[in-house]
Amino acid sequence: MLTAKGKYALKALIYLSTLEPGEKAQGLAISKAGNIPKKFLDAILAELRDAGVVYPKKGPGGGYMLARAASDIKIGHVVRAIDGPLAPIGCASRSAYEPCGDCKSVKACAVRFTMMKVRDAISDVLDRMTIADMVSISEGGNVTPMVTGRSAASGRKRR
Repeated sequence: MLTAKGKYALKALIYLSTLEPGEKAQGLAISKAGNIPKKFLDAILAELRDAGVVYPKKGPGGGYMLARAASDIKIGHVVRAIDGPLAPIGCASRSAYEPCGDCKSVKACAVRFTMMKVRDAISDVLDRMTIADMVSISEGGNVTPMVTGRSAASGRKRR
């Protein structure tokens, strides 16, 4: 499940993606625009900075901006940086595997296999979508091409 922290991170990035290239936004403006508690946002922005997603500029005229184009920032990267692995349980995780204490056989566990499918489905969507895609959706854009990997104009598979 996406935490409030993850949701706020995405909202902050969506806001920053609407700025003109080179323009910066101060934390208070981001906080107000996204209805995000300012202290919580400061911690989130620090994590996004550490993940290479935002660039902070200190001093007069300072603020935050995206470290790269919104079309180059994958949602999966952001969610993992803020909330950790996408898998719903530890034994289904690729990056933070933890065996269950109550499982008799990892190789035959139906719960694990089901949760691995859930992890793969979540990863498939979030690792294809970008912040730019989220902005497009909020502006009435078509979500189908972003989720399936098909071009909206041609219906052909994007590479």
